[in-house]
Amino acid sequence: MGTTAAGKTDVAIELCQHFPFDIVSVDSALVYRGMDIGTAKPDAATLRRTPHRLIDIRDPEERYSAGDFVRDARREMASIFAAGRWPLLVGGTMLYFRALTRGLAKLPQGDANVRAAIDADALEHGWPAVHARLREVDPAAAKRINPNDSQRIQRALEVFEISGRSLTDWQDDVEPKQGGSGIEFVKIALQIPQRQVLHDRIEKRLDTMFRNGFVDEVAGLMQRPALTPELPSMRAVGYRQVWAHLTGQYALEEAQYRALVATRQLAKRQITWLRSETELFSCDPLEAACVDTISAFLEALPRINTSSD
Repeated sequence: MGTTAAGKTDVAIELCQHFPFDIVSVDSALVYRGMDIGTAKPDAATLRRTPHRLIDIRDPEERYSAGDFVRDARREMASIFAAGRWPLLVGGTMLYFRALTRGLAKLPQGDANVRAAIDADALEHGWPAVHARLREVDPAAAKRINPNDSQRIQRALEVFEISGRSLTDWQDDVEPKQGGSGIEFVKIALQIPQRQVLHDRIEKRLDTMFRNGFVDEVAGLMQRPALTPELPSMRAVGYRQVWAHLTGQYALEEAQYRALVATRQLAKRQITWLRSETELFSCDPLEAACVDTISAFLEALPRINTSSD
């Protein structure tokens, strides 16, 4: 696990050369077909050499939840274990990791009328104002949710309005052992200690995306009649900003800048998630010996079979 632009895919592919690993993607955007450039999806040649499970499994018009991921990941992991190999879970969607390892809260069913009321409030007063209301009823959730993250703000308030209990209370009721179903997880984090270095990598990667046709990719997606900017796929970092540009809300330079800021904010949230993790083995992916360091750590674990035969 690690932040965006930390080089997780490159390290994972190298590890697959040393261990009998099969990669399972843990990324809420890579699940969508046709979203390749803006997600930094591994190219076709890479996926042929080192297949990744749970990539390109949904159309962007479809929703994909943490619960869907847990179900699909467990299925893929069981298949990998049955083949005598080990699943290597790779990605930056920390909620998915936590749902898989700790379990999911049994939240109340959604209510379209409640969501519509929250959306109307946001339309009138703006999402930061709605976020302030969330801070009153669920300070812990408000602290970890960005004031402009409309999807997560809406869901947290919806849970409170429906049940009278905060989202944090619901999540705290999860049994610690529920998620893994007896599987022991070894958690490895790729963390770049110098924040400016990470920011430079984010900016460079984003520049490459725009040069490689990111705007054209989003323009093509917009031709799909059922696709709307409210769907989770199009609320992904970068896609949201480019969609707004293509609908005339602001210039391309502004869209790219907003995407950069949003990606840096995402990285900050990912760092916060990683700090809250326990029993985490960390490594700087920019160190030349990073893969060797991780390999030595894994080889020292008594239950890891290091044979690639």
